[in-house]
Amino acid sequence: MTGAVETGAGVIQPGLYIDGGWQDASGAATLPVVDPATEEEIATVAAGTVADLDRAVAAARAAFAGFTATPVAARRAMLERIHALILERAEPLARALTREMGATISHARGAHVPLAAAHVRVAADLLTDYPFLTMRGTTAIVREPIGVCGLITPWNWPLYQITAKVAPALAAGCTVVLKPSELSPLSALLFAQIVHDSGVPRGVFNLVNGTGAAIGAAMAAHRDIDMISITGSNRAGVLVAQAAAPTVKRVTQELGGKSPNILLPDADLARAVPLGVMAAFRNVGQSCSAPTRMIVPRARLTEVEAIARATASAITVGDPADEATTMGPIANAAQHRRVAAMIATGIAEGATLLCGGPGRPPGHHRGYFVRPTIFTGVTSDMRIAQEEIFGPVLAIIPYDDIDEAVAIANDTVFGLGGHVQGADLDQARAVARRIRTGQVHLNHPEWDPHAPFGGYRHSGNGREYGAFGLEEYLETKAILGFA
Repeated sequence: MTGAVETGAGVIQPGLYIDGGWQDASGAATLPVVDPATEEEIATVAAGTVADLDRAVAAARAAFAGFTATPVAARRAMLERIHALILERAEPLARALTREMGATISHARGAHVPLAAAHVRVAADLLTDYPFLTMRGTTAIVREPIGVCGLITPWNWPLYQITAKVAPALAAGCTVVLKPSELSPLSALLFAQIVHDSGVPRGVFNLVNGTGAAIGAAMAAHRDIDMISITGSNRAGVLVAQAAAPTVKRVTQELGGKSPNILLPDADLARAVPLGVMAAFRNVGQSCSAPTRMIVPRARLTEVEAIARATASAITVGDPADEATTMGPIANAAQHRRVAAMIATGIAEGATLLCGGPGRPPGHHRGYFVRPTIFTGVTSDMRIAQEEIFGPVLAIIPYDDIDEAVAIANDTVFGLGGHVQGADLDQARAVARRIRTGQVHLNHPEWDPHAPFGGYRHSGNGREYGAFGLEEYLETKAILGFA
């Protein structure tokens, strides 16, 4: 097969991982990997074909019967080995993320890698006492692995989303075929080597690089794949569901978002506004649950604007490999164009530009860099209040009373995340109950890897993380007269 390549993020195998080893693709096509900070190609990886996918699915199908019979304790030990290797190889993983999608090295080290490892740890821990068999009278309720799972992951949190799917699937006893994003495949290839080195049995884990149009669509339609889990755009989610329908396979989708952040009248603005701005801009705003609509009391709008502007001005945009940088580039050219177009749209719609705006930040003449941008005076009928931008663009929307704040929060086709800030916790809880989203954060709590994550409406269906994520990979069987 094509030899391993040095990308500045360690030595990486550029091929496909099928049936327990690295293999050549059946075709000669390759996919470029571009450093978003320089716009230079840093590597190429093999582009899998449908024939390669068929080989991977056949390997997963052949391995399923044996793997599903593996004792739970053995699966837990396997996941613990994967977890240990992620932590051991954290630095090359972080450097790969910085090179392939522009995550700042500090964010890659402090969030991307450790949070990805946490998904594996949680999956292992769940196997300590998860009730795969329970009794209701004389009937046994058995939870069994669904089968061969096709996993489609995005470019914005590459490693994190891989472990959020692979770890619970393996914990459940499923076998998997992973298609990582073709735009950020390096960390996925490093992860595949970790899986290999952990001793996962042949065929249990397979990786096929390729585009969504080629490999993703074929996975969705494949008759020998029992389930598809996709994290991606709404367009991709719809196409996958349509392709999967004839084979009646399970499809779980974690799609887009336009998450609200309601600042109640008693919120501590000195804390809530900076945290809200940075939550919206985390990962350069490229998070599906980013709280990109800050909904604030009209009477305190001027105060909010001043704090928000000061917070944004303190952001250091630059080389993501520099530890002093707090915001790197947008991850790829297409998304860079999208963010620029939406900033121009906000200006054209008449929103007030509080800071940022069109063009690259001063001193940046190449790379997919954008200015941290905040609009104020935004109304819910504007596109920048309705469409997912997926960049560091925040819309501040004023309200007159709490009922209006809730109405603004729910005035969207999405329903993935939400935030509420307020000193009166009872009031904050009551508002959180009224927001139609799959997850709500009160007063910027710590991340909880056991909390179920997923959306209402156009944000998808199904849940990830913790026990809820594990159960997406399980079927339910009733055995009557068992006792």
